[in-house]
Amino acid sequence: MAETRPSSRLSGFYQKSVTERVALLSDWAGLDAGETAALDQALSLAQADKLIENVVGRYGLPLGIGTNFLINGKDYLIPLVVEEPSIVAALSYAARLARSGGGFVTGSTEPVMIGQVQLLDVADPERAEDAILAAQDELLAAANTSPTIARLGGGPLEIRVRHLPDTPTGPMLIVHLLFDCRDAMGANAINTAVETIAPRLEALSGGRALLRILSNLSDERRAWAEVAIPAEAFATADFSGEEVIHAIAEANAFAVADPYRAATHNKGIFNGIDPLLIATGNDWRAVEAGGHAYAARDGQYRALTEWEAGTGDQRLGIGNVQSPVPSPQSPVLVGRLELPLSVGVVGGATRSHPTAQVALKILGIAGARELSEVAAAVGLAQNLAALRALVTDGIQRGHMRLHARQIAVAAGTPTERVDEIAQQLIELGEIRVERARQLLGIGY
Repeated sequence: MAETRPSSRLSGFYQKSVTERVALLSDWAGLDAGETAALDQALSLAQADKLIENVVGRYGLPLGIGTNFLINGKDYLIPLVVEEPSIVAALSYAARLARSGGGFVTGSTEPVMIGQVQLLDVADPERAEDAILAAQDELLAAANTSPTIARLGGGPLEIRVRHLPDTPTGPMLIVHLLFDCRDAMGANAINTAVETIAPRLEALSGGRALLRILSNLSDERRAWAEVAIPAEAFATADFSGEEVIHAIAEANAFAVADPYRAATHNKGIFNGIDPLLIATGNDWRAVEAGGHAYAARDGQYRALTEWEAGTGDQRLGIGNVQSPVPSPQSPVLVGRLELPLSVGVVGGATRSHPTAQVALKILGIAGARELSEVAAAVGLAQNLAALRALVTDGIQRGHMRLHARQIAVAAGTPTERVDEIAQQLIELGEIRVERARQLLGIGY
């Protein structure tokens, strides 16, 4: 049974002042005074100095909240750290559309990561593979290097061997260690484990171990999100709902077939996922690398999403969406996103950055798998918002209106006049720094 939480459908949230939003959020998530304070510059310079090298300061980015998310029957507010206008508004709008079909349905695999050992100068690769696989139990025992993960039921699971006979420097034998990381992202645990077993792999293969490191193509650790939305939710003054959902399916087909379009399409997915991962202190670069590699798994880079238009009783073969629709014959848009999502809720910045801890509390998640599923839903929402905009009004109309405030700031507008100047830019249809400076009476 889904956990009972306040609704994430916060009508008019964007119209409130920052102070009002913070108060509402603190009440919604049950934040104490210290956690509320951590929403504003929680990372001290002294703390920053302990996170990375050669620290000289801090770099601030906005922390916004994505609203309206209903995932597996549970309401979520989504913390998002991002500098680009329209992202927070767009995915919140898409989440509201998804609510009309019962919200997102998500799932995930076990949190299994892959570590790699590169073996070179192996005289007999087939014999080496046999010896390595025969010693699997011994290798797994040696690779069980994290007592904490072992205590939680994780640890090394399996040894696999891959042959790379034709590389630019000659043949290689690659050993994969599959490792259940539980609630950790797992990079440190994996790297320690493969470094530990590398000498034994050298002895078994007669070769030389060079690289010993995790793979960010974590295709054993995936998450997915699905949604079914009634066509009527997409109707506008200019387009019928059925026109919109068919156009979204056609736009997605373009990204499935063409890598030039797919690159921008998938970038839009990460416009949603990355801000959530940054907010929670996760390695968004690793997830992006794995996602893009997964998009090319059949030899051509493709869209990570599937969108199809049909009727409520078909589900179109996409996953196992169980969202309600008005009737079995009603037209619906069904979407699915699946990708590798290696995230953690323990270790690293997730526990050393104060605001990341608050972000995790706002989410109210139980573990890393739930976080990965929420991330998949957020990515699917952002993709839906982008496609809907592209096939109706065009991407620039809404984006540039929200971009106007950023332009006003860039022009040197005093804080108290930013909204005024931004509105004038919108009304003039000239959202440019030079025009803003003219309105301010500033030469350029």
